[in-house]
Amino acid sequence: MQRIRLRYTKRGRLRFTSHRDFQRAFERALRRAEVPMAYSAGFTPHPKVSYANAAPTGTGSEAEYLEIALTAARDPEELRALLDESLPPGLDVVDAVEARTPGLADRLTASVWELRLDGVDPEDAGRAVAAFNGAETVEVQRMTKNGVRTFDARSAVVSLGSVAGSTETHSSPADRPTDQPCAILRLVVRHVTPAVRPDDVLSGLRAVADLAPPVPAAVTRLAQGLFDEETGTVTDPLAPDREAAAAQPAAATAAAKEPA
Repeated sequence: MQRIRLRYTKRGRLRFTSHRDFQRAFERALRRAEVPMAYSAGFTPHPKVSYANAAPTGTGSEAEYLEIALTAARDPEELRALLDESLPPGLDVVDAVEARTPGLADRLTASVWELRLDGVDPEDAGRAVAAFNGAETVEVQRMTKNGVRTFDARSAVVSLGSVAGSTETHSSPADRPTDQPCAILRLVVRHVTPAVRPDDVLSGLRAVADLAPPVPAAVTRLAQGLFDEETGTVTDPLAPDREAAAAQPAAATAAAKEPA
């Protein structure tokens, strides 16, 4: 059985696609592309697809991940292209590798987010960011299935800052005004329990500095992966699989050169 790991996007208006909607669209794409999927056992077999840490509905993303299991080997890049053609524009399969290492989900420990705040002056956003970063704790509330829950949104935030002088973002121009002031924030947050989401950080900015954008923020996940403590960056979670694939031919070549 071959396992393929894919990175896909949610762009433009398709950021409003729910995770369940994407699952249905992706399973249709698997059938259209005639992918030789492995299926689960039982009375209602399902294709073996593992989704990892999907972005909330309403947020865009450049870095969503999943893994599929195949009954026959396929070239990852050819498979990526077939699936990309079978999905609507905006749900784009942009990367594929053969799974050669365990624990993809374990490598998704942090995310980088872009928050576009239309109608917010960058100086006001900067003051709110400074207040948030200077606070030891920032308590926010979120409605859950068990009622309202209060938790600290500050402890999971690795960094939060303004993107000075930037007007080009990953959010769709059709979804935002262009004749108003705009603040763009860059957020790096650890994946903890309970999860701290971009809207929780926005609630925190409102709590510490009364920053309230006049329109909903355009939020896009730019990356997710393993957080590197030394560099403070979020690394590519598919890199270990690429490295393992590159090392295998080298090891095979070295073994072939050894005397019998």
